[in-house]
Amino acid sequence: MKVLVTGNQGYIGSVLVDMLFAKGYEVVGLDVGYYKDCLLYPHNPSIVQISKDIRDIKATDMKGCDALIHLAALSNDPLGELTPGLTEEINLGGTVLAGKAAKKAGVKRFIYSSSQSMYGISRLDAEIEEDNSAKQPLTAYARTKWDAECELRKMADKNFHVICFRPSTVFGASPRLRCDIVYNNLVACAYTTGKIEIKSDGTPWRPVVHVHDVSNAYIAGLEAPLDIVSGQAFNVGIPNGNFMVRDLAEAAQRAVPGSSLVFTGEHGNDSRTYRVSFKKIFTVLKDHFKPEWGLDRGGKDLTDLFKRINFTEEHFRGRMCIRLKQIHHLRSEGLLGPDLSWVDKGKR
Repeated sequence: MKVLVTGNQGYIGSVLVDMLFAKGYEVVGLDVGYYKDCLLYPHNPSIVQISKDIRDIKATDMKGCDALIHLAALSNDPLGELTPGLTEEINLGGTVLAGKAAKKAGVKRFIYSSSQSMYGISRLDAEIEEDNSAKQPLTAYARTKWDAECELRKMADKNFHVICFRPSTVFGASPRLRCDIVYNNLVACAYTTGKIEIKSDGTPWRPVVHVHDVSNAYIAGLEAPLDIVSGQAFNVGIPNGNFMVRDLAEAAQRAVPGSSLVFTGEHGNDSRTYRVSFKKIFTVLKDHFKPEWGLDRGGKDLTDLFKRINFTEEHFRGRMCIRLKQIHHLRSEGLLGPDLSWVDKGKR
């Protein structure tokens, strides 16, 4: 099977393409290149690479592809707040364009990397399910993820199958590591500074999932029978995968023995708290998705990586691992325009 992966030079994409290649898939990558050089160690997968903005994607980019895994997006709320309208243009407009191009190209499966952020602030007396839950997106990032799901489903037919995955907050090692996501941030902070400071009271809930497990979910979307995945949305997580921030901090402390843990509480009760149900993915995809990574194994994998590459606080706090800082760097160097397009496309 030939698979196009958009956003393949990002945090998840760098891991996913290796896993696809190892399973014998023919892989084509399409990426705008913002984070191409944010490598903590060499990574040069043997795939065809298309250097292109998702806003310029065409059906010809997908010639001969059986499936598309769509990861490309402005990847968090701070990035989404850079310039008004950009999140809608890239995350929603780019996704719709990719969907139309894929359908025109004869792609059979469109696997969309969506987000649990669409659920917004929720009650904590029940875990949020995919289909019978209110969608209350609070940010441009969250709104565009939900809106894109809705638009993609309108395109679906018997020859074009849309499958949406809504991952928990991802953690774990990658050649293009992100330290602006919660568990990676906590482990990296503990490793490079010897301490972890939690500015809330530690009680907010966060579902998390390892980067290998979320990649396996996307692969399940490629391999599972269409009659059980077509038109479906799945929360992606691990068994008992809802954790308080306090639990994540304590796991980070276990990953870095001797590190100190302090709850300052200066931000009080963080309102961004939610618990998510993973019953659907564990039931419907029970023969195709079997997560293997917990917090302790993932924490050890991160610290093993840090030791191997001599990871420092400069790495942790710098643009290599903080997406917003990398975008600011590219803009300050005059490489990106106000709309985040490359000024000189030859430098992409």
